[in-house]
Amino acid sequence: MNPSDAVELVRGAVLTAMLVGAPLLLMGMLVGLVVSLLQAVTQIQDQTLNAVPKIIAMIVALVVCMPWIADRMIEYTRRTYTEIPYVISK
Repeated sequence: MNPSDAVELVRGAVLTAMLVGAPLLLMGMLVGLVVSLLQAVTQIQDQTLNAVPKIIAMIVALVVCMPWIADRMIEYTRRTYTEIPYVISK
């Protein structure tokens, strides 16, 4: 295995991880921003008020995005497995 093959494999893994995690992170960030604005407007400074809606929103996002996430993971796994003979033969 060449170093360039290893770098390409790691690059693909990192890109897939970022794509798979992006919907959950964006949902958490969006809900956190809305709750923080609500807390600033109403001057309610309860820490649990910020955490609970984020957790619920991220669970909902996970359930909604699960088919897409599974497709991305399966696609990456298939691509990696089909490239094994090419990497070994080099």
